[in-house]
Amino acid sequence: MGLGLLALTPSGNPTTAGLKRNSSPAQSSVSAPPLSIQSASKSVGPQKVLRVWECVASWYGEDFDGRPTATGEIYDMYSATAAHPALPLGSIVRVVNTRNYRSQVVRINDRGPYIEGRELDVSYEVARKLDFDQTGIAKVRLELLEVPSVSAPVR
Repeated sequence: MGLGLLALTPSGNPTTAGLKRNSSPAQSSVSAPPLSIQSASKSVGPQKVLRVWECVASWYGEDFDGRPTATGEIYDMYSATAAHPALPLGSIVRVVNTRNYRSQVVRINDRGPYIEGRELDVSYEVARKLDFDQTGIAKVRLELLEVPSVSAPVR
């Protein structure tokens, strides 16, 4: 089992090109280079994991609370949401802290982070649940569970 897990957790940032969606490329608001990893075929509960990779995550909170996100909705630092630079808005991702294996399913509703070396910004509440609110950053495993058939509109 350990060897299978290693095969499903490549490093690097897979992008969304090549993911099967019900939309045409013209409908997608994200342009990305081809994926460098294969789809994971591992089923997790009722959902199938589409992609798995590791990255560094950080969190954002009070300074952004109440401000609009890339989707136009108002950011709530206590919701299960996250920002990613390339995943389609509305994507559903399971975030797993690789230190303690706590996990949380989040919806991508914003763009970011804007600090080099970081690939995901989660809400304060998600960082608290995953136990990295005090340290500010954590190495996480991302499991892409769902990509919307049409990306959420950017306002």
